[in-house]
Amino acid sequence: MLKDIEKTKKISITINGKVVKCDKGASILQACQQEEIPIPVLCYHEKLKVAGNCRMCLVEVAGCHKLVASCATPATDKMEIFTESPVVKDSQKGNLEFLLINHPLDCPVCDRGGDCDLQDASMDFGLDRGSFWEPKHAVLHKDFGPLIGTAMERCIHCNRCVRFAQDIAGVSEIGVFGRGETLEINTVLGQVVTSELSGNMIDLCPVGALNSKPYGSRARPWELTHYPSIDVTDAVGSHVNLHVKNDEVMRVVPRLKEEINEEWISDKARFSYDGFNIQRLDTPYIRKEGVLYPVSWIDALKTVVKKLTSIAPHEIGVIAGNLMDVETLFLMRQLLDSMGVIHRDCRQEMGFLPMTERGDYLFNTTIQGIEDSDACLLVGTNPRLEASLINVRLKKRSMQGDFSVGLVGPHVDLTYAYEHLSDTAAVLNDILANKHPFSKVLKKAKRPMLILGQGALTSLEGEAIYKTCRAIAQEFGLIQEDWNGFNVLHTAAGRVGGLEVGFVPKDDGYDVANMLKAARAGRLQVIYLLGADEVPLQTLGDAFVIYQGHHGDAGANRADVIFPGAASIEKDALYVNTEGRAQEALRVREPLGEAREDWKIIRGLSEVIGRKLPYNTREEILKDLQKMYPVFSKIGDVFPGECTAMHEPKKISSGFLKPFITNFYMTDVIGRCSPVMASCKQ
Repeated sequence: MLKDIEKTKKISITINGKVVKCDKGASILQACQQEEIPIPVLCYHEKLKVAGNCRMCLVEVAGCHKLVASCATPATDKMEIFTESPVVKDSQKGNLEFLLINHPLDCPVCDRGGDCDLQDASMDFGLDRGSFWEPKHAVLHKDFGPLIGTAMERCIHCNRCVRFAQDIAGVSEIGVFGRGETLEINTVLGQVVTSELSGNMIDLCPVGALNSKPYGSRARPWELTHYPSIDVTDAVGSHVNLHVKNDEVMRVVPRLKEEINEEWISDKARFSYDGFNIQRLDTPYIRKEGVLYPVSWIDALKTVVKKLTSIAPHEIGVIAGNLMDVETLFLMRQLLDSMGVIHRDCRQEMGFLPMTERGDYLFNTTIQGIEDSDACLLVGTNPRLEASLINVRLKKRSMQGDFSVGLVGPHVDLTYAYEHLSDTAAVLNDILANKHPFSKVLKKAKRPMLILGQGALTSLEGEAIYKTCRAIAQEFGLIQEDWNGFNVLHTAAGRVGGLEVGFVPKDDGYDVANMLKAARAGRLQVIYLLGADEVPLQTLGDAFVIYQGHHGDAGANRADVIFPGAASIEKDALYVNTEGRAQEALRVREPLGEAREDWKIIRGLSEVIGRKLPYNTREEILKDLQKMYPVFSKIGDVFPGECTAMHEPKKISSGFLKPFITNFYMTDVIGRCSPVMASCKQ
């Protein structure tokens, strides 16, 4: 990856007879790109280290006896550069001719046809015929696993995939083997690629050597309609583009957002889209004599209303799931308030999380802010599995040097160096008391940060761990006037949004754990599962279960009544990521069958139950959301929280920490229904 350049001063250079100014330390290629002067590149990428392999970016510099690689040559003051001279043009044509010597003419059948950098370069800078008729180089088939399809005879050895694997993903699973004519890109010992970020190598490949195996031969680029949206498979909120053909998502690719995911996404975000079409709920159901039967919406709503109005409000509990959008939770909270229902919670993982102020539950440093930190304490988290793009930022900061990382929890491979402090959280007592060597690291750091994961919050001593971590933040200056280094890392896309609109127990209401206990004891007669599939449903006893969701997962199997909802690609919906940034997922198709957008189901239920909510359109909901909650006033911007409340530390006796996520590919209902994710698990 290119190091950030200290842009302290400008220099003057001449490009094709025109005097321009550029940043001191910028490469010739960057200076030309700044002026929109076209220079072909195949191996260069702004997020990767410079390799200079393809030789396509050669330019002429006055005073130099040979052409120079513009990607690897810094511009200097008074330098005179020529990008369109005859010798440069001949070089471009000659290099392309060499690259195409062994490159098969697969364009009509290649998945990258119409979306290929080499194809574009050949059209713009190449010759219309070749000079070489010798036998072509052949490469044996490579098996990179269920996600990446290979046609390595097309490879031009730009090494982008190798550099990404080593410098961004932090794994050494792929490399360059052989020399000269036998040189090949392959995996180590012929194993499959297992990195959780491997799909990004497909985007980086400038030819058709690496392709998406699930997408293979399904569509051409010009047949696809592009919809900007966000990823809901974790709480990072990565920006993505959904490529759709005939109302079916064909592929998911990253969308540039430097503040969040830069230009990468996880494999779960990229490949789990096939789960949207499998095991879907597309009509209401009612259970009779142990069997679910399809019914009309009127019958399903009347059955639910009859049950809800026949019992007291304190006998009703509502649990919201990982993928529920803000609009639905906002309306459901209003409906429950009007009914007098106080048992509700969106914290499905059942971890300790106070609600004194917004900073209590946000990733306050922000994802981009990680790059400004100089020390990090990880507590009960494996960010590589829980938030892959946050782990990429941590690795990026680690590669820049002067960054100490300590981990409290199970020993895992984070792809960068760290100090394993302990398997148990009791070591936090010593850190707080300045009795541990890592205390000196935090004390010395100018901008230290702490990341508190769900593995710690959901442990038996979650409350003590949380309060001790807050005390550490106060003791070691993690919270300053212009810096907030206390962070809670969420794993569910819908979690922070639920916390923002107050979908938590009211007054003496039950949280999720107590709702399950009350249902088992018979004190709760009705449990409304709002897309909740991850709670232990076997503990609900004889409670009447209403399930609202889009897949026939665990919640639907336990339900007495099912309301079919819309998946994230079937509705315009707001989500708030772990750093407190409200973002919008956009609809790419209509809900399947009789399914409806979730907020519309709640609005319809309120009318049938006799407590009609005052909303007929989503715009009316957004207007009230923006009026009541500042975080929704500017969609896409971070609305920072505060950490002003003092927390008294609570001694941790042991605090043994377990991994919160053990199966990266199946953390939500979409992933569990995806055949591609199932193949990755295997």
